[in-house]
This record gives sequence, C-alpha cells and structure tokens, in this order.
Amino acid sequence: MIEVTHQIETPDGTMESFSVHPEGEGAFSAVVLYMDAPGIREELREFCRRIARAGYYVLLPNMYYRPGTPEFDYQELMKPEAGAATMKTMFSAMASLTNELVMRDTRAMLDFLATQSQVKPGAKGCIGYCMSGQYVVSAAGTFPEEFAAAASLYGVSIVTDAPDSPHLLAGQIQGELYLGFAETDEYVPDNVIPDVIKALDANQVTHNTQVFPQTHHGFCFPERGGAYAEAAAEKVWTDVFDLYARTLGG
Repeated sequence: MIEVTHQIETPDGTMESFSVHPEGEGAFSAVVLYMDAPGIREELREFCRRIARAGYYVLLPNMYYRPGTPEFDYQELMKPEAGAATMKTMFSAMASLTNELVMRDTRAMLDFLATQSQVKPGAKGCIGYCMSGQYVVSAAGTFPEEFAAAASLYGVSIVTDAPDSPHLLAGQIQGELYLGFAETDEYVPDNVIPDVIKALDANQVTHNTQVFPQTHHGFCFPERGGAYAEAAAEKVWTDVFDLYARTLGG
C-alpha cells in the first residue's frame, strides 16, 4: 500500500489529509472518508487501508484544521471526570463545522483528486460516521456529478429544521445512498429515519436504509468499547463494499 500525507489548500487554510491506495500501476476510483467527532486517529487510517485493499484510492481529510487540528483520545473520553473536559473541547471542534464549510472543503478535495494520477476520473464514493453522516448526504446532493455512492453510519443532523438540512438536497442526489443506523442512538431523534426515507423515496433516490438491532451509536468502531458490535460492523463493511462495487467498480 502507498500512504502519503498531503496539504490541501482550501479557501480557509491548509487541510492536512491522509491518502492510501494499492501499489502498482493504474488508477483507482476515489473514496473520501469523512471523520467522526473524535477526529483523525490510527483507527480511521486502518479503515482507509481496509477500503484501499479492496482497490480504491482513499482520502482522509482532517476536518478540524480551522480550530487547529485538535486530536481526542478515546480512552480519555471514557473517563467520567477527565472525559467531561475533553468532550467539551470535542463538541467545540464539531461546532466549528457547518454544511457550507464542509462542502467548500469537499470542493477543494475534489479539485485535489483531479490532479492525482493514481485517481481514476469519474464516479467517486464517500463514507462518513457520526457527525459526518450529514456531510456525506450533503456531498451527494451538492456534487451529484461526482459522488455516485455515499454511505452514512449513524449520521447525526441528517434531518433538521435548518434551511441547510441535508435531507432537503434529496432532489439533487443522483447516486446511491447507504444509511446505517443504530437501534439505540441518543444523537438521532426518532423522526430522522422515517423523515429521511420519505425525502429519498419522494425523489426516487436509490437507497439502502437499515437499522441494526441491539446496537448503539459508534457500533462500527472496535475501539469504542462496549458500543462496538462486531457482527453489525462487519455487515456494514459488506454492504458498503457491495455499494462501491456496483457504482464505482472494484
């Protein structure tokens, strides 16, 4: 595998990004992995490597470059006392992001990918967890000519009352969506799943929306302690790779 750290210029600064792709000649379809709230860490790089081993060029941007690229330790977040302060800092970093800003960053990422000889022109995929579930839906609607596949895992804020709520872009989505939700998730209100299904169906968007029984927010991450649900997490990987094979090839 070939791993590189890049400095991608955006209208707001320099966004450090990690890429990985298979060795050998040829170009690969690109997949953007949008990070979850705890930010860049080895666990996410391992996710990128897993996708790359299936034959893709994977880009992992550090979306927290505006507040200074803070990093958060899972183990610290789990501690009742110390974790509270760390959690407050993490939520502050999350608040530095908006759909508008992330779409601006996505435009910069797409421009960067267009310059990479290892990236096959044409259809791209994206995947996002937690806070970034909303951003992959927004990306699919904002750049329909670019993203043929978008996967959101226990995504938050996909349906809100705000004028930039991602579900309002359903009419612009041309690609296929995969939405995987936890059965128990305090960050996803009860109305979200039926509302997003209604919006996608009304606009004839091809989607696979699932609720995984006996799971909680964060169930895809092995380092998330008791929240990790291996069987459900592996089912997600199977579904996502099937999605990419159908829409991107590989």
